[in-house]
Amino acid sequence: MNQPTLASLAAELQVSRQTVSNVLNFPDRVRPETRARVMEAIERSGYRPSAAARALRNQKSMALGLRLSQHRNGISGTIVDGFMHALVKRADQRGYRIVLFPASTNDEEVDKLVGLRRSLAIDACILTDTWYGDSRPADLQREGVAFASFGRPWDGDDHGRWVDVDGRFGAMEAAGYLRGLGHDRIGFIGWDDGSPVGRDRREGWAEALDLSDADADLLTVEGEDSVLGGAEAMAALLERGADAAVCASDSLSLGAFTEARRHNRRGVSLVGFDDTPISRTLGLTSVRQPVDEAARVVLDMVLAQLAEPETQFSGVLVQPDLVTHEPPDFLTD
Repeated sequence: MNQPTLASLAAELQVSRQTVSNVLNFPDRVRPETRARVMEAIERSGYRPSAAARALRNQKSMALGLRLSQHRNGISGTIVDGFMHALVKRADQRGYRIVLFPASTNDEEVDKLVGLRRSLAIDACILTDTWYGDSRPADLQREGVAFASFGRPWDGDDHGRWVDVDGRFGAMEAAGYLRGLGHDRIGFIGWDDGSPVGRDRREGWAEALDLSDADADLLTVEGEDSVLGGAEAMAALLERGADAAVCASDSLSLGAFTEARRHNRRGVSLVGFDDTPISRTLGLTSVRQPVDEAARVVLDMVLAQLAEPETQFSGVLVQPDLVTHEPPDFLTD
């Protein structure tokens, strides 16, 4: 069977070869509906552009740098892993590869990215794990390294080159779901590490329930992001009369679930975050983050900068989905 080519795809779709090329190299130049139709055909056919030919023609490495994320909790760490897999797959479809490298600090990450760019080992990069006081975007802009980030700037200047999941919206959906089940003392189990992501989710929970600051403080318990941390938090919330909880992660949700069952409180309802395999296995409701969509948007931003360095961007918030699962038989007996 003949391998698909730029010409065969163009003929199949009844568009010009330039249109197919633009979808791969300059997607912002193509109308969204046409771009979607071309990408669907590319994915279906298995077409892969020649990285060597493009690199030679454009004097580009056709590679993007990405710091290997630090080891995380085995449950909650799946989101960055999912994003990385989605990014690698989508980059491959566009003829790019992802260059992974380790770094123990943000400064080391920037130094390595600048070095990779100067040696022409990468054309641009993707950042993750944004935090308060994150100087990486400004450092990379000063060094002329194109970038986009999975995670918004939480303070300082908004560079616009970011996509993030709207955790506030997800927590609001979770709280509304629990209220719809008839619960009226809905707590929040979060992290005690000062995480801006955790704060954002807590604010969404409090807003959805229209809580005063005092009531929100009473119904909030924060600790380490672990099963034990979730169990300890649930024990405290039960003492405060809570009958449900929004949890900032599935690790915390699992711990809260085991603690509620230990007290024979089967009427307690929980919602976690990330829709991890453990939540699906145990039938726990969770907020699923659209990492594939995030990977698509961040990749489009990076490639648009390579096509037109002066392109201006506005950050993009993608909405998560609340997902319910049926509990296994052994938990309903």
